[in-house]
Formats: sequence, structure tokens, C-alpha cells
Amino acid sequence: MQLEGIHHVTCITGDAPGNVDFYTRVLGLRLVKKTVNQDDPTVYHLFYADEDGSAGADITFFEYPGARRGRAGTGMVHTISFRVASDDALTFWEDRLAAESVETRRAPGRLRFADPEGLGLALVVSEVADEPLVAKHPEIAPDVALQGFDGVRAFAGDPEPSRSLLERVLGFTATGPAGWQCRGASRGGLYGYDRAPAGAGMPGAGTVHHVAWASTMADHEEWQRQVSEAGMHATPVIDRFWFRSVYFREPSGVLFELATLGPGFAIDEDPRHLGEALILPPAFEHLRPKIEPVLTPLPDPRAAWTA
Repeated sequence: MQLEGIHHVTCITGDAPGNVDFYTRVLGLRLVKKTVNQDDPTVYHLFYADEDGSAGADITFFEYPGARRGRAGTGMVHTISFRVASDDALTFWEDRLAAESVETRRAPGRLRFADPEGLGLALVVSEVADEPLVAKHPEIAPDVALQGFDGVRAFAGDPEPSRSLLERVLGFTATGPAGWQCRGASRGGLYGYDRAPAGAGMPGAGTVHHVAWASTMADHEEWQRQVSEAGMHATPVIDRFWFRSVYFREPSGVLFELATLGPGFAIDEDPRHLGEALILPPAFEHLRPKIEPVLTPLPDPRAAWTA
């Protein structure tokens, strides 16, 4: 059994319209599902990914309107990295982000910046043969577009308590003293820890809620059993309709999810029109008359595109 790298990363925003603008117009991702948080259906759950809504490219956000800005601390992911094809792509993004008044920091093979709510992001020149997961955008050519996740980094006081779970239970491979790779047959992703800053973390806008790792449908229940037997107090398998989920906190405190590669976002929506309308899982459809009036109206990000 192998996990297939990162499935998705879920974050928090206090501003859904601004969030949609930044991740679709500026970063060039596709809004592939506009739905609600299934644990709190009064708020949005927005999914951005490549053109097909693929696991491995899917950054998602719960919107809590007006939420104060948070701060990453111990047990929280602080940076999400996406792959790009080349140093030329980094130069393109350096210029594009500067035009949006986004401050960047360039290093060899890497460009660091933050989204408008302070979420740490990075673009990394890809060194793997994984399929590029790219969205279409009229201003961003495929050869410079984001290609899916490279990895995430979290803060930890001491990463050693997490080593056994990561290596012996989840099958991650060590890449350094506090870094690992999660790689399956077709895709992989990096995970690592940095020394935690002084002061406690504070969940809020611009912070990561959890990171999900990709499992096949066939292996999912066995992963749940293995994690539970390792003492991680994993949830039962939860049906999220577009995928199935198991949640637990790893020993350093980061909330992990194991999410299935399927059924996928096209199970209830024409692939040509992903993200255009509010879509509710069948179990929530009866709540639509109560849900829609409390959600911030969001336009279709692609409505203004010319043919």
C-alpha cells in the first residue's frame, strides 16, 4: 500500500470574493467546486485545482466571513509549495506578482510570497517526472503555469515523535533530519518541519486547517485501520461524496486527512462547467433554501473570458 502524495490542502479565508480573485485570476487556478463545509454548511468550501480538478493540485478554503488573520505556530502547516517548470517560470511569476503589489523573495529554484491574508506560499522548480497538473488561463501560458503541489512545511517543537508514524505507518521516506517524501506509483509530495517560532499559533484567515494525503479507494479502509492501531485516534471513514476521508492528528499536532482518489468532482457536474454554480452533496440539498441566502454571492471567475 502506498499513499499518492498530497491530495489537497485546506485553509481558512475571511474573504471569499478576494480569495476567488487571487487564486483564479492571479495564480491561474480553476475554481472546480463551489460548495459548503460539510461540518458547518453555513460557510463556503471552495476548491481550486487544475483543469480537471485533480487530486495533487487542489487547494481548498473554508470561508468564515470577516475572520481575523491567524498565525501559524507549533502543529500547523506554515508554507504550501507548488511546482513550476523552470526558472523562466519563476521570473514570470516574480513579475506577475509584483504587478499585483505582492512582495516576493527569490532564491535559487524557489519564489516565496504570501496570499492577501498572509498564507505562506512558494513556487518551486520541479525536479520530478510527475504529470504537470495545469489549469487554463488566458494570461498564463501552460509552460509557466502552476503544476500541482510540491509539498508542505509545518512548525514543530520536536519532529522526532512523528517519525515512527510517518515512516513505519504511512510509508514516507526520509529526505533529511526533518523532511520526508510521500510517493506512490504515479505521484509524490514533500513534508517537513521547521523550528516553531515563539508564541502560540492562532487559527484564522490565512492559516492551514489540514493537509490531506491521497489513498486509493481500495486501500482506504486498511489505512484507517493501520492509523487507528498506531494510536492516532482516527475517525471512521467519512463520505464527503466527492471523496472519502479519515482524519487524525499526527504526533506533532498537524491535522492529517487521508482522502480517496475518487469519485471526483465530475460525479455531479459537467467537467466543462466545474465551479460555476453552488453544488451541494445530496445529503445537504434539502438545506439549499436556508444555505444560499447566508452565503456571499460569488461570480463565475471565467464568465468574462473571451472565446
